[in-house]
Amino acid sequence: MKLGILKTGRPPRACIPRFGTYPEMFQALLGPRHEYRTYAVDEGELPESPTACDAWLITGGAAGAYDPDPWIGATMDFLRAARGQAALVGVCLGHQLMAQAFGGQVIKSPKGWGVGENEYQVLRREPWMDAWAATLRLPASHQDQVVEAPPGADLFAASAFTPFAGLIYRDDRAISMQPHPEFDPAYAIELIETRRDGPLTPDQADRAIASYQGPDDRARVGGWINAFLTSAT
Repeated sequence: MKLGILKTGRPPRACIPRFGTYPEMFQALLGPRHEYRTYAVDEGELPESPTACDAWLITGGAAGAYDPDPWIGATMDFLRAARGQAALVGVCLGHQLMAQAFGGQVIKSPKGWGVGENEYQVLRREPWMDAWAATLRLPASHQDQVVEAPPGADLFAASAFTPFAGLIYRDDRAISMQPHPEFDPAYAIELIETRRDGPLTPDQADRAIASYQGPDDRARVGGWINAFLTSAT
């Protein structure tokens, strides 16, 4: 399968030598079964066509889905064109861009930052969930949130802090999620440290780092994404 990765941001430069870029993190999570091609949409590089790859994965990044940057609008135009033409998987900003592009709403949440290892309820069991779990613990790092799902989207994961944590677009071979299964906990902790003195407070940073002492379901969700892509292409 040819999997196109739409890069919407990058880690702090000091973290890249140790942890890699966001596309590289996804490649490590999903393994060698796919043929990967990265497009730096945040730098204006869009795919040649919606069917240039069998599936598209949209990464996280620091921008907002409501931002006026030209690449944001261009990426959402591409997602609308690709909808139903290829399988789609969105994570964090990718989740938000899909929701905004398809008729939902994303805002900067008045709840503030969701950061650290968060627990989510899995609201339904889908065929691609080959290792079932009623709850998941995954890294989170966001202030923006989907607050209104697009028409026709079903909810599959939620938490009290993030009510629209996972969406399924059944007729369009598409799924998206707010948390970061691609984040190695060591990277997540390093990212928190870079934000300790802004935008996070030291207390927020300490609590978020402490949350990584618990279990982690990254591998399970990586398996779910692979199974979804296999079934959808």
